[in-house]
Amino acid sequence: MIKSYNIIIAGAGGIASAVALMLAEWSDTKQNIFIGNRTLKKAQKIVKWVKNGTTKSCSIIAFHLPEEGVPNRMKNILIKGDILLDCLPGSMAPKLAKLAKDFHLHYANLTEYVAETNKIMELAKNADTGFILQTGLAPGYINVLGHYLFQNFCKDFKVKKVDKLELKVGALTDYAVEPYYYTFTWNPAGVATEYLKDTIVIRDFKKTVLPALSEKTTVIIDGVTYEDDLTSGGAADLPDLLEGKVRSLNYKTLRYPGHYSWVGQQIKSLKDSANLIKDLQKRMEESIPHVENDLVVLYAAVEGKDVNGVLRRRETVKKIKPKSVGKQKLRAIQLTTAAPLLQSAQQLLEIPKKGVVLQGQLETEQFLNGHFVKTVYGETLV
Repeated sequence: MIKSYNIIIAGAGGIASAVALMLAEWSDTKQNIFIGNRTLKKAQKIVKWVKNGTTKSCSIIAFHLPEEGVPNRMKNILIKGDILLDCLPGSMAPKLAKLAKDFHLHYANLTEYVAETNKIMELAKNADTGFILQTGLAPGYINVLGHYLFQNFCKDFKVKKVDKLELKVGALTDYAVEPYYYTFTWNPAGVATEYLKDTIVIRDFKKTVLPALSEKTTVIIDGVTYEDDLTSGGAADLPDLLEGKVRSLNYKTLRYPGHYSWVGQQIKSLKDSANLIKDLQKRMEESIPHVENDLVVLYAAVEGKDVNGVLRRRETVKKIKPKSVGKQKLRAIQLTTAAPLLQSAQQLLEIPKKGVVLQGQLETEQFLNGHFVKTVYGETLV
């Protein structure tokens, strides 16, 4: 960012800390950063961590963001703020979005939760500031990348429709062991949700809904075999945007072979549960360990016939590992989630918009070549 802004970050977890550090270290000018969390000590801990980790002069302040009410100190920060970056769990998103609207702030969030996103769309449709939704890794970056591939395929091969658009993302590790063939590399709060809630897809050029985990397939990427399956939320608004233009559109989550069979066994054993999402989450957290050294794998592909009837396919693969930012090392999931959020924030601040801005409305080349995104994801070529 080339100008100085008052940027408010809600949350004190791994993504919030990455957003603050990358903002401090990679901006062209010193930003005024405010970290809010319901536990003030956690926000203060991030402030100290960022100050110790950045190589640049840093203005960063912690404040208390309670679950209810707006204390005077928080109100003063909101009044002078330019944008609110929501790094809290998706269930909190409508509340944070209302705060942004009430205090005339731009707003950007990360959640894949569909119901909460719909609430914010209704809330923000007449707002005088911009609300970019679902702008993390998936949903987020992967949707802009998929839209970019679709646009270029149609332009280069002189067509208006394609057969397939496939989007796949996995937050993984270099190793996986039985029986679950998976380890947690980020906050596990949303994993059971995406495994159990319905997913929006396109079939025969029409938007429709399918159960999560209902179309498991196998894909080989750079010689490594993965399994993938439908999960909720990751398609963002692409099914609405590309209905009638794509015969089949999927968002799937990548895992190592064996993981989805294990998940299926857990779901079957919990079939009488009164709260299946909560109980599956608990079962997974009791069984699956957390690790720090992670790997993010992305795969996007578009397939269709060119103007002469020749079947063609274009694919993009990215593998991202942890890297140092300033004097701290960030995990791959932190980098790949924080960078699109910051790129969206930059676009809202430098070219202000009003109302809801969805992933399909972003100018793809500008976003993919933005400083924060390009630094993490590298060049995007077709």
